[in-house]
Amino acid sequence: MAKLKRVLRGDPYIWGIVILLSLIGTLAVYSSSVNLAFIKHDGNTEFYFLRHFIFLLIGLFLLFLFHLVNYKWFSRPAQLLIWVAIALLVLTIFVGSEINNASRVLPIPGLGITFQTSDFAKLALVLYIARYLSKNQKDVHQFKVLRHVLLVIGIVVALIAPENLSTALVVFFTCLFLLYIGRINFKYLALLGICCITVVVISFTALLNMDVSKYQESRIPTWKKRVETFMGMSEEDDNYQQMQSKIAVATGGLFGKGPGNSTQRNYLPHPYSDFIFAIIMEEYGWIGGATVIGCFLLLIIRCFKIVLKAPKAFGALAALGLGFSMSFQAFVNMAVAVGIVPVTGLTIPLVSMGGTSLVFNSIAFGIILSVSRSVEEGDSLNDVKKNHELA
Repeated sequence: MAKLKRVLRGDPYIWGIVILLSLIGTLAVYSSSVNLAFIKHDGNTEFYFLRHFIFLLIGLFLLFLFHLVNYKWFSRPAQLLIWVAIALLVLTIFVGSEINNASRVLPIPGLGITFQTSDFAKLALVLYIARYLSKNQKDVHQFKVLRHVLLVIGIVVALIAPENLSTALVVFFTCLFLLYIGRINFKYLALLGICCITVVVISFTALLNMDVSKYQESRIPTWKKRVETFMGMSEEDDNYQQMQSKIAVATGGLFGKGPGNSTQRNYLPHPYSDFIFAIIMEEYGWIGGATVIGCFLLLIIRCFKIVLKAPKAFGALAALGLGFSMSFQAFVNMAVAVGIVPVTGLTIPLVSMGGTSLVFNSIAFGIILSVSRSVEEGDSLNDVKKNHELA
């Protein structure tokens, strides 16, 4: 155990979260991708399991490497990464491949795989904001700091939103949370919040009263249909996805039907990604669902603990921003599964199937553990100094 602790540095609770989520995700993906395997790979049920497992191994390897790097080394590259992310988002709009009628990914020539640029953009944006706020702590209450950060946030969110509105909203609210933690003047944030609520209300009202027949090439008809379905304003058949998800959740009971025994995977669209939480609830019951929820709640708690002990603002903001982003995304996915919010298309980090998502979320965990490792080593050094002084 001591040898393992020397190898896996940082918060042991976060390591436990990574291992548990990876295990649950691997089992859930193997079970939920059966139908997809029969449709696309002649019943080779191991195909998606092996694909997911390989990406998971790559992600965990990168996580291990990143957790060994001093988190301060991530600060300077953040200035470049944010502009690389913006360039890739622009490129995705023009040459991206379509997934679910939206240009969300860039194909990687020669490898036969795709690259989800919004996952990279989320990571780059959090690191950039953490760096900018940490470098401007003396002026953080001035409007010029907020103005600069909002400009960058606005560009990234505007580029993501047309093809992936749910991800854009997660990014935006994560950034607002980070600005609040970063001690941006509260009156500016309150005014910004009021403006955002006003824009959302006006946008939803306009969307519900809009004639979408002129916008069939865009995502607007999809947004309207999802909102109308959630509000009970559309045909019953339009609520098919969430109805099947609720059946999966309701029939799972306390202990579930057991691994691989899901029936709703045959009816749910994308049970291996968007609705994987419903499959977990069906196969592993409320205990399985509570375990996943508990993992992300614990992640936020441990990230807050890192914030309280981190000696530098960049490390504290980066760890909390990345932890909050992944947890918030996971909770939205779970809320969709039980019908609390409209269908979004968001996945659960480290659990849902998805190559680049697994890789970038693993890197995010690696950075969090890097900050945690530095905090842990700082505490150990302080203990040594105290013991030396007492001696």
